[in-house]
Amino acid sequence: MPEKKCTNCGSNRIVSDYVHGENFCKNCGLVLEEKLFDFGPEWRAFDREDVDKRSRTGGLLRYGKLTKGLTTEIDKYDRDIKGKAIPVEKKAKWYRLRRWQKRSRMATSLQRNLSVALPELDRMCSYLNIAMNMKEECARLYRKCAAEGLVKGRSIESMVAAVIYIITRQHHVPVTLEELEEVSGRAKKDIGKSYRKIAQGFDLKIPTAGAIEYVPRLAIKLNASGMTLARATDIVKEATDLSIISGKVPISVAAAAVYLAGHTVGDKNIPQKIKGFPGTTKSTIKERYDELKKYIIDKEGR
Repeated sequence: MPEKKCTNCGSNRIVSDYVHGENFCKNCGLVLEEKLFDFGPEWRAFDREDVDKRSRTGGLLRYGKLTKGLTTEIDKYDRDIKGKAIPVEKKAKWYRLRRWQKRSRMATSLQRNLSVALPELDRMCSYLNIAMNMKEECARLYRKCAAEGLVKGRSIESMVAAVIYIITRQHHVPVTLEELEEVSGRAKKDIGKSYRKIAQGFDLKIPTAGAIEYVPRLAIKLNASGMTLARATDIVKEATDLSIISGKVPISVAAAAVYLAGHTVGDKNIPQKIKGFPGTTKSTIKERYDELKKYIIDKEGR
């Protein structure tokens, strides 16, 4: 924005006086603008509790909710806003209003689709420990897919899983197709087809998932310490610089790095016995573990 200057003396010392609704020059006193609008609240608040109590704007839009969080609820217990029972002669009226409100939410095929898909998205994100901001982006992308008609001919579960796969990849905290297959009950093949359909429909460029991006999720699954996480990240970076992991499955390298880091720093939460994860097997992780130990840990020991 260009800096405001006084038209009389050229000074840039412009003061906004919201009490009198004026902009004036502090140098020569010329009033430059009148009738300013104050877009702030007309009340004062001294702590967070006062702000929440006096605010009248409501919550943020929630794409994960069918009504985006903007709705009117008619109490099913026939009580008014003060908790008093509704007179008997008005109960039939409230019953009809409740029924029509429910019907209005399912008036179109799009709303009926979202009424099934959004709770399914919430369930999958909860199971996979997806952050709230990513969950909202998933819901927003699914709404776009439904509005464009991309969900037609595909199961809701596979489309929801594909949306999660895309958003987590974009945020560099990828979820494997095997995990999505387990939580959605749909085959990897179906999820992959839905993923390609969405990517082609919106011309999305999905970043490639590297081993270092899988490290935080695997560390959380194993309840690893912060020291283990930092050490595993360093191991993956060093292995990448040495070109040890070229052509290897990223999640297997990440799992091996977390195990190796835990054993190196003496993290008691990391078990000595290696186990598999969705997307890789126990034997593959053991091979990557031996390779990393040979080229990195033994090299450092020398």
